[in-house]
Amino acid sequence: MSGTGGRSNETAVGKRPAAAALRFSVAPMMDWTDRHCRVFHRLLTGRAALFTEMVTAPAIIHGPRDRLLGFSAVEHPVVCQIGGSDPDQLAEAARIVEGFGYDRIDLNCGCPSDRVQSGRFGACLMAEPDLVAECVAAMRGAVTIPVSVKCRIGIDDADSRVMLPAFVAKIVAAGVDSLTVHARKAWLEGLSPKENRSVPPLDHAIVFDVKRAHPALHVAINGGIRNLDEAEALLAPREDGTTLDGVMLGRAAYETPEILAAVDRRIFGAATPDTDPFAVVEAMEPYVAEVLAGGGKLSHLTRHMLGLFAGRPGARTWRRILTVGAIAPGAGLEVLREALAAVRRPPREAGAAPAA
Repeated sequence: MSGTGGRSNETAVGKRPAAAALRFSVAPMMDWTDRHCRVFHRLLTGRAALFTEMVTAPAIIHGPRDRLLGFSAVEHPVVCQIGGSDPDQLAEAARIVEGFGYDRIDLNCGCPSDRVQSGRFGACLMAEPDLVAECVAAMRGAVTIPVSVKCRIGIDDADSRVMLPAFVAKIVAAGVDSLTVHARKAWLEGLSPKENRSVPPLDHAIVFDVKRAHPALHVAINGGIRNLDEAEALLAPREDGTTLDGVMLGRAAYETPEILAAVDRRIFGAATPDTDPFAVVEAMEPYVAEVLAGGGKLSHLTRHMLGLFAGRPGARTWRRILTVGAIAPGAGLEVLREALAAVRRPPREAGAAPAA
């Protein structure tokens, strides 16, 4: 399990088709879905698609590529999300990404942050569907792996039922392979990125309208999905037979990662037992050891694991030990093992209050 820098050009044993994996995916989230997070999530689900944090095309071309794009072979199927609006830059960045062995490329047309807007990419691109179509066509012409787009239902005061269909029609004509729609508007002024994740009202129905209009397009839905019950409901056929192709979870999958333990069985229909979270922590040890041996910090890994035992006895002790112990100088595997031992014991033996 390649835990430190360096590219992964190898195809993982048992690598699954990325399109099939998009039936369930974990959303790209800045500062969250880094390579350590993705390895952890992969141990919980063998089938879901995992997305990188967004990486800009200029950073890919001119920046430290191994640090930005390196990943472990166990992460497959893994999608690299790119930000940008220059077709030539995106084509060059796409070629580099393909060379690193990613399963597909996703163009970010949904991020509402000021920094992203100043670079003329993210959600503001929904106002420029011709440019997005040109970008999609340029990337498709540069690589053999699929190119997808993630967007919102609209931006600001624009009528989503006009903006979204026009946007989708352009990128479909450009040959986009799949589309994920965050079923909220993005307000580019007046709301922070955090507020944009929850304040604009959800409109799941409009995503089904997109699928009806483009039945051959792989359409996945994102936004406000809190658990697998809701995910299954969104994947169920509507009365008219319209069926979405995938669901994408963001914060729910990150903050309560044990959700992912049942994904292979419930979403993909695998005839396998749900993943044991205790076994996942033990399986993380070789990766953690490799990262630490390469100079990494324990806290950079354990921060993604804090919510693993949410709702279980001992969860509060688990979080406390990892939060405090992982930042200590020289912190190593003993901290992870201590936290796991505490959550294995009844709360009285672990000296913990009932789980939060």
